[in-house]
Amino acid sequence: MAIHEYRDVENGLDVGHHHELEKPFIQQPKCVDSDEETTNKNGSIGMVLLSTCVAVCGSFEFGSCVGYSSPTQSAIRQDLNLSISQFSMFGSIITIGAMFGAITSGRIADFIGRKGAMRLSAVFCITGWLAVYFSNEAWSLDVGRFCTGFGIGIFSFVVPVFIAEIAPKNLRGGLATLNQLMIVCGSSIAYILGTVVTWRALALTGLLPCFLLLVGLFFIPESPRWLAKVGRQKEFEVALRKLRGKDADVSCEAAEIQASIDGLLDLPKVRMLDLFDPKYIRPVIVGVGLMVFQQFGGINGIGFYSTETFVAAGFSSGKVGTIAYAIIQVPITVLGAMLMDKSGRRPLLTVSATGMFLGCILTGASFFFKGQALLLEWVPILAVSGVLVYIATFSIGMGPVPWVIMSEIFPIHVKGVAGSLVVLVNWLGAWAVSYTFNFLMSWSSTGTFLMYAGFSVLTVAFVAKVVPETKGKTLEEIQASINS
Repeated sequence: MAIHEYRDVENGLDVGHHHELEKPFIQQPKCVDSDEETTNKNGSIGMVLLSTCVAVCGSFEFGSCVGYSSPTQSAIRQDLNLSISQFSMFGSIITIGAMFGAITSGRIADFIGRKGAMRLSAVFCITGWLAVYFSNEAWSLDVGRFCTGFGIGIFSFVVPVFIAEIAPKNLRGGLATLNQLMIVCGSSIAYILGTVVTWRALALTGLLPCFLLLVGLFFIPESPRWLAKVGRQKEFEVALRKLRGKDADVSCEAAEIQASIDGLLDLPKVRMLDLFDPKYIRPVIVGVGLMVFQQFGGINGIGFYSTETFVAAGFSSGKVGTIAYAIIQVPITVLGAMLMDKSGRRPLLTVSATGMFLGCILTGASFFFKGQALLLEWVPILAVSGVLVYIATFSIGMGPVPWVIMSEIFPIHVKGVAGSLVVLVNWLGAWAVSYTFNFLMSWSSTGTFLMYAGFSVLTVAFVAKVVPETKGKTLEEIQASINS
């Protein structure tokens, strides 16, 4: 007897004839390779690329904000006569602002749309940069830094989600990785510019990506999936056709999206506690788990204090290692973007976590040898090699992939709440690791890196046992299969 397959739209399950009582009233149409046909047959991906380029201006702004404090520390302290504790508050309050932005990001993006959320983020960042530029006292610096933090907290959610919702499935991973690439570029450029311009001028450079974003948003469509969710049917169809090309047949893709949305209409409004319902718990575990392992692998401690790490390992100056650190991130992140839709998400995560483990072992070994007065001529080389291996392998997988998967795995009706939770966990982890790094290094430099190596091992196990492969699937297919 043939087995008839049905799709449970509400719970994301495929069920056969042995579950007759669970047949849904709404069955989703199955579109076979509709995205590939659209992009390959018609070649109409220009609007997708333009929309992605506009959105990642927000990612560049993210990087600019994060990278601002490092090259400006001495100049700001001298000009405004700040104590080290006052500047530490200025440097760290961005993470507090980002936490508030993360908490509200999903609701904002659901209420005013993905484009509306990006506009709001840009306004907060512009306000923050202007407050920093005109500052003559510590409190105005902190207000400005908090505002930019709130803006990038929203950006960190809405940019990858917007890209995932507009991109064809065969390009989605690579395009979403541009989010991480532009964060890296923004922070590297801020660091370099900070060595040649004043801290006030550097604050003004942070305005440029915001203005580009605000202008660009006038020329790109809203996310079709969000438009369908809020019932703007005509605009949904127009937006999807703009993204796929005027000659493309979008009927199958539109039907699949609409069927998925229709199946969610009668569901109650999702609250944070509802995420622990059995039908949502797996994607929540995947999203939160990846962010925990991304942060507790030590990236913000190693990244923020790389210069001090090189000096502690025996270098007279950490500049050479720091410059190499900044340079290596960009090409490796580009390589990760190229491999994202070829090798898949899980292999990149596994290779990345394995490389991070090796990097931590090398760096930890350098401090062990230094403490034991062994192989002292090798200590600096091991330290730099370990950190560079770590950052290179992080950039290819554990940096971009968790953000890509976060944007893919949640049904659209829970994406706002679940995404807010995931981004909040990321920022809390970033704060915890950056805050504790110096204390841990004072306790035991070798022990610190061995601890990070242990988290890298746990990451490999987590990816192998829990994380699904999302390459080559539509968002609706991912959400239908993740709980099966």
